[in-house]
Amino acid sequence: MPFFRRKAARRTLLAAFGTAAIASQWPSAGAATSGGAGLDAPAKKDIAMRLVSSAENSSLDWEAQYAYIEDIGDGRGYTGGIIGFCSGTSDMLALVELYTERAPGNALAGYLPALRAVDGTDSHEGLAPGFPAAWRKAARTSTAFREAQRDERDRGYFDPAVARAKKDGVGTLGQFAYYDAMVMHGPGTGPLCFDGIRARAREHAATPTEGGDETTYLDAFLDARVWAMEQEDAHSNVTRVETAQRVFLEQGNLDLDTPLKWQVYGDSYEIG
Repeated sequence: MPFFRRKAARRTLLAAFGTAAIASQWPSAGAATSGGAGLDAPAKKDIAMRLVSSAENSSLDWEAQYAYIEDIGDGRGYTGGIIGFCSGTSDMLALVELYTERAPGNALAGYLPALRAVDGTDSHEGLAPGFPAAWRKAARTSTAFREAQRDERDRGYFDPAVARAKKDGVGTLGQFAYYDAMVMHGPGTGPLCFDGIRARAREHAATPTEGGDETTYLDAFLDARVWAMEQEDAHSNVTRVETAQRVFLEQGNLDLDTPLKWQVYGDSYEIG
C-alpha cells in the first residue's frame, strides 16, 4: 500500500500507556441523541469499516485486510490487520495477548516476548523474518484470530469513539467522523490526537449536548481534523475528509444513509 495512504503518526498514547488504560478513560456508549440507528448498528458499522478501508487500503473490502502486514516506514514497526495494529504502539501486542488468551499455543504466541521488547520502537528484532508469515497464516486459518482483531479494534477505537460522540450528542455521521479521527490520530490530549482535535473544534462551536447545532459543530470538527492532518506530511492529503465526510455533511446526511458516493486520493467509491 502506498505510504501516504497509511497512518503515519497515530496512537502515540497507546505506546506509552497501552490499550487497556486508554479504553478505560472513555465513557460507555449510550443512546444516540439524533435520528437514525447510530454507527454501532450492524449495517452502519459495516459502512464505517468500508469507508475507513477506502482510505486505509484503497478498497471497500475491509475483511480482506486481516492478513495484511508490512513495515510501511512510519517508525512504528510492523503495521497489520483490519485497523493497522502496530508493533511499536502497543495495540499489536494487546491483540496477540488477547488471541493467546483465547487460543493458547497459537503460532503468534511465541512472539510475545519480542513484541513486548520492541514496543515503542520500530525494531523487528525477534520478529523478522517469521512473524509476518505467522500473522498471515493465522489470519487465513484461525477464526479466533480474526475475531480478536475485530474485538481489539472495537475496544481500542470504535467503541470509545462512538461513546464520546454519543455523549456529545452527534448522530451517525458524527460518530463516524470521531471514529475515523481516532483511527488515524489515536487517543490522547496532544493537539494532533483525537482529544486535541475535539478540543480545537469546541473552541469554535458547541457540541449539541452543550446546546450547539450539530451541523455547525461537525463542520468545526472537520476543520480541526484537517488542520491536524496538515501538520504532518504523511497526512497532508485531506481528501478522506474533504471529498468524503464533508460531502456527506453538506448533503445533510447526518444519519450516513445510503447511497453514499465519495472520493479518496482521487479514487471514487460508492455504497448503494
